[in-house]
Amino acid sequence: MAATLSTAASAVAGEIGRIKSVTGAAQVVRGKSAAPAVAGQLLQVSDVLKTGPSGRIGVTFVDNSRFAVGPNTTLALSEFQFDDTTHAGHALTTLDRGTLAVVSGQIAHENKDGMRVRTPTAVLAARGTRFVVEVGR
Repeated sequence: MAATLSTAASAVAGEIGRIKSVTGAAQVVRGKSAAPAVAGQLLQVSDVLKTGPSGRIGVTFVDNSRFAVGPNTTLALSEFQFDDTTHAGHALTTLDRGTLAVVSGQIAHENKDGMRVRTPTAVLAARGTRFVVEVGR
């Protein structure tokens, strides 16, 4: 299982986070299906978030990490594992294009290499609490 969760709030199997806000054109791609992104929507490992020219998505993960996905962005939630008792875990997101602002949560605080962002040219480890990544195409 890709996501390890033990709280009642995360009782939905596979839930790694939730969409908190959506502005403009935005969608979640799960497998071969794409649906409009909506506030409150549960997210799972392997979901892909896509925004249009005016689209933005705000996400809060079960470790309290927060993502702000900017316009014209494609972001895959590639890996996520978190134990809310020990705070151990790791997360990998893949930013193919666009912008991503991150406020790191418990994963990054417990493991300096626990939160990573892959881009077409590099893999970044989140060692601070706030950062922004931009990939142009």
